[in-house]
Amino acid sequence: MSAEFTQVFELPLSEKLQLVEDLWDSIASVPEQIPVLDWQKEELARRKAAYLQNPDSGSSWEEAKERIRNQHNGA
Repeated sequence: MSAEFTQVFELPLSEKLQLVEDLWDSIASVPEQIPVLDWQKEELARRKAAYLQNPDSGSSWEEAKERIRNQHNGA
């Protein structure tokens, strides 16, 4: 690892977090350059087909959040 990169590990936590945020924002700004793997495309197609076959089978975002919160809180 080059000296420039090893210096990153010496940064304070707040600066490391800011660096990660800046890197993520940089990646997210060019979504067309983010590769989508074949297995991901297949899974998306499978989920879309399942949804189209039975659109009422899923949960609303609010229901999903509540279920996750309950699982996390041990309810």
